[in-house]
Amino acid sequence: MQIGGLAKNSLIDFPGKLSSVIFFSGCNFDCPYCHNPDLAAGCSPHADAINFGEVCRFLEKRQDFLDGVVISGGEPTLQTDLADVCTQVKNLGFPLKLDTNGSRPEVLQHLIDEGLVDYIAMDLKTDPYLYTTFIKRDCAPDPIFSSIRIIMDAGIDYEFRTTCVKPIVTRQTVERICQRIQGARLYVLQHFRKNGVLHPEFFKDCDYEYCDEELIQLKALAEQWVGKCIIR
Repeated sequence: MQIGGLAKNSLIDFPGKLSSVIFFSGCNFDCPYCHNPDLAAGCSPHADAINFGEVCRFLEKRQDFLDGVVISGGEPTLQTDLADVCTQVKNLGFPLKLDTNGSRPEVLQHLIDEGLVDYIAMDLKTDPYLYTTFIKRDCAPDPIFSSIRIIMDAGIDYEFRTTCVKPIVTRQTVERICQRIQGARLYVLQHFRKNGVLHPEFFKDCDYEYCDEELIQLKALAEQWVGKCIIR
């Protein structure tokens, strides 16, 4: 496994819980706005300094303090031993949240079937039919659609989330996303942060930012399709 970092305490990554976040290196997407470029590239400066044994020993000492653990990335479903990692975290008694891009539905299904995740947050980058244009060359939409269905049918807590950045996300793409996740419990529209992104050149001389009023309008649009929509 390639551990890229550990956030010991977080109040924002696992809704309603004080959590630690384990970050894995490596991603199969190339999102221009990614705010973890080192992790996405699989070359975190911390990758050689942290091993999972150390992480487990830390978590064991925090069993009476932490409310949960988040596994994030990069894209954690690329790790061949992810199920073993989740098992060990769960054996310590922690609820577990997984952050994913949804590109490997078979991994999600396995984790759910084995009862290894309690909450899944899946990023929907744009209309899945536009992933090839903005996210990854030759990216078929079918795995994204499969992951949506798996998560919504799993009977566990979940959220879908979209980082709102032009021109990757428009009013039309939000509507198409919401049609795909119709009836979802929670859909999160996220502010875009330009600092430290993977491809800053993408945003050069580009009107990329949504103002608060525009985000409120997107939220109102999404609320027609999903159970709850928030801006984060």
